[in-house]
Amino acid sequence: MPFKEDGYSTRTITLVLLNRRLAGVQQEQNKVLLALIRAREQYRNQRNARPLGMKALILVGGYGTRLRPLTLSCAKPLVEFGNKPMLLHQLEALVEAGATHIVLAVSYRAEQMEQEMRIMEQKLGVTITISLESEPLGTAGPLSLASEHLTKDNEPFFVLNSDVICDFPFKQMVQFHKHHGKEGTIVVTKVEEPSKYGVVVYDAENGRIHNFVEKPQEYVSNKINAGMYIFNPSILKRIPLKPTSIEKEVFPFMAKDNELYAMELQGFWMDVGQPKDFLTGMCMYLTSLRQKSPEKLYTGEGVVGNVLVDPSAKIGHNCRIGPNVTIGPNVVIEDGVCIKRCTVLKEAHLKSHSWLDSCIVGWKCSVGSWVRMENVSVLGEDVTVKDELYINGGRILPHKSIAVSVPEPQIIM
Repeated sequence: MPFKEDGYSTRTITLVLLNRRLAGVQQEQNKVLLALIRAREQYRNQRNARPLGMKALILVGGYGTRLRPLTLSCAKPLVEFGNKPMLLHQLEALVEAGATHIVLAVSYRAEQMEQEMRIMEQKLGVTITISLESEPLGTAGPLSLASEHLTKDNEPFFVLNSDVICDFPFKQMVQFHKHHGKEGTIVVTKVEEPSKYGVVVYDAENGRIHNFVEKPQEYVSNKINAGMYIFNPSILKRIPLKPTSIEKEVFPFMAKDNELYAMELQGFWMDVGQPKDFLTGMCMYLTSLRQKSPEKLYTGEGVVGNVLVDPSAKIGHNCRIGPNVTIGPNVVIEDGVCIKRCTVLKEAHLKSHSWLDSCIVGWKCSVGSWVRMENVSVLGEDVTVKDELYINGGRILPHKSIAVSVPEPQIIM
């Protein structure tokens, strides 16, 4: 060994070898570090070269009074529709269409929304921002309040009402909007009785909107505003930061300037912001699932028609479930229950031989044996209905115990 022959001590030899080894490790570390730096720069270049994803603003709004008693316990967009929060249907469709930043215009229960949105953010891989209104700003004011998020580039952005359930046509909206090249696009949907609504009058050939007519007594159109829009950022110049109606104070002027176009929605549509329409929308949604994803529907014993059941729910024997029923997580349905056109929310318990038609049963409710409920009865969270009672159109507030029948529609405080 040359070191020994040259008179070096064992300690010296050990130190020299250790230094050489450390020098080798340092070289390897430098190579790895250099490779990481190059990879990071390459990623940044690729990211900067990619087009920015689209933005969206969802008008979440305030107290959700139309959907009470459910909204006394839960913010309206978080109420489960088809076994997932109403808002999640919209978020998933926006992300699929390429949205990467979604702003929620909120004026009530902001803390509850914030907690849930952090979970959804992680799940969907999208940025969700809460834009909190200190006072309700109507349907246009929230755009002005969130303008810093909506004007980060000059690309169009979506706006939609949080109550809407449909086959969301976001990709088609982008194509239609870019084709006409003007400031705004409204999605319209056909209705059977236009005299109940404000209708949109537009050119059927190119979609250019002429005007709006509120509850027409004579037929002028059967198309109404479906609550989904796509706008260029220039619309924000039309909207002051104060309570403003986009339908009455913005759209008519855009139409007058020939800057507003209508795209007709294909497929089902429903504003599910009140119990009657919530149940109608559920029926439409389940029909759409049957057509597009029939494997998601339940096919167990006693099922009739379209039924959606969470895998954790327990259903007894000799039941009749359906048509048009949604059963949430950890629901227990005992033997002999008959249920149709209903939504049963998480951890509810329907006891043996109860009969329900056109009802919404809230979270953790208990419905007694041989109970009959119908006519859009709605139970708030943690309501107990004793055995052998009749509930006809009752709206029962959370945490109540009902010991007598409710033969006529009324609110039980």
